[in-house]
Formats: sequence, structure tokens, C-alpha cells
Amino acid sequence: MMKRILSTLFLGSVLTISAQVGINTDAPKATLDVNGDIGFRGKIVVLNTTDNSLTQGTNDQLLVSQGTGYPPIWKTLRIPEYEPNKFYLIYNNSFSDNAGIKFTSGEQATITTSRSATFTKGADISTLQGFKKIAGLSQEIDVFSTQSKAYFQFETVVQADFSANGTTDTSIDYACGIFVDDKLVNLRQRNLKASNASYSFLTHNQIGIVDNLAKGKHKVSVACSRLASFGESNRTLAVGTNTNTNINGFIAQSSLKVDVYEVPEVFNTIIN
Repeated sequence: MMKRILSTLFLGSVLTISAQVGINTDAPKATLDVNGDIGFRGKIVVLNTTDNSLTQGTNDQLLVSQGTGYPPIWKTLRIPEYEPNKFYLIYNNSFSDNAGIKFTSGEQATITTSRSATFTKGADISTLQGFKKIAGLSQEIDVFSTQSKAYFQFETVVQADFSANGTTDTSIDYACGIFVDDKLVNLRQRNLKASNASYSFLTHNQIGIVDNLAKGKHKVSVACSRLASFGESNRTLAVGTNTNTNINGFIAQSSLKVDVYEVPEVFNTIIN
């Protein structure tokens, strides 16, 4: 009995003196260093140093480190539960550009065939005459599934340096296209007319959709072209920028929003 008491006292003094305790290790590297598996039959609790209360967390919470010198805290881990054959928003981003592009009358496209024959889905930008890209809207996106729907929303301001009180026949035809990997996926054609005020402008809105892009990275871009002019000659057309100070670059800037919805191909089992 005396030996047991002495052993207990000796062990207690060692634990009190030593700053580190090792279990199954002779060289502990922490206050308590356990080399091996740990099995808990009770509860894990964390001391709240503010009010000295003990918290044991709730279902689905994890114990997360706050870094050196700080106690761990309980955090809720939220894992999205995907249902098969349903689309989910996987990629979402938006871009802007205030540099824009300009076209002189000498940069007008010469289309030798009809516009309906020229502007076809999937046409390569190199085959479409006079198109200029809006630099800040050329961006890379990611697609992770073979089943996807990509939505593109493009908005800008188009202005021409028409004089005041232009006739109704004074106008410029232009077109803007949305491209994926330099292939045309959407195009809108419009006409900007002169008005009783000089330097007329309009807001251009455009939405494009493309299904089932190949898995991997894709380059999205927006480009526009000057197609035809009527009435006054030698007028400049600006897209995403201004030709006069009645509007500024902030007002005229371009934006592109990209949303990619996918049917996820990998489903991880969620264990509560």
C-alpha cells in the first residue's frame, strides 16, 4: 500500500513539474502529445474563457482551430446536397470595361452576302468582318459538367457624334456578338438614329444562352462591328465609351455577367 502511495505522489509531482506530457512518446511536442488513436466515450467540450462556460457543440459542428494562442471554436459545416439530374448555379461572375471601342466611317464592314447568311451560330470571329473585341470583357470561365447552361448578359451604351437636328435618315447600323472560344453564340443588331439633340446615344442590352459547353476552361468575349451608315458621313461610332462630354466613360461603360448552371457529375455521400 505504501508503495502505491509513493508511486502516485511521484507521478503527480512529475506531471506538475513537466510542462509537456506524452502518451506513447518520450519526446512530447505539445502540452499533451498523444501518439496513437484516441477513443472518446463521453463528450468533447471547449472552455469559453470569457465566461468560463463549457460548450460541447451541436450536431454537424466541427472543432476548428483559430491559430496559435487562441482556443478552438465550434463551426457549422454546410455541405450542399446535390440531387441527381437537377441544374445548380456553379459559376457566377461579372466583368466591366470603360475603355470601349470606336469605329470611324472607314472601319465599316463590307458584307458581300446577306446578314442572315453571314451571322450564323458558331461562326468564327475571324470570318466576321470588322468586329472589335471589348478588351475588359474577354474573360476565362470554368465548366465542370457535360450538362450545362451558360447565360450571358451584356450591357453597354452606344453613341455617335451626330450633329443636332439630323434627319430621320441619319443613322448607323451596328451589331454586337457574344463569343465563346471565338465562336458566335449570340448576336444583336441595332440602329442608332440622329435626333434633335447632338451626340445621340442609346443603351444596348443583350442576353445569350449556350447549352452543354465542353468540360474545361473557355474564353468568353464580346465584340461589335459597324455595319452601315446613312445620311451624314464621317461620323464616329463608340461602343462602351463616349464621343462627346454630354456623357462620360462611367455612364457609357460596358458590363458582362456570366452564370453557368450545371448538373453535377460527382455526388459525395453526406453523413450526419
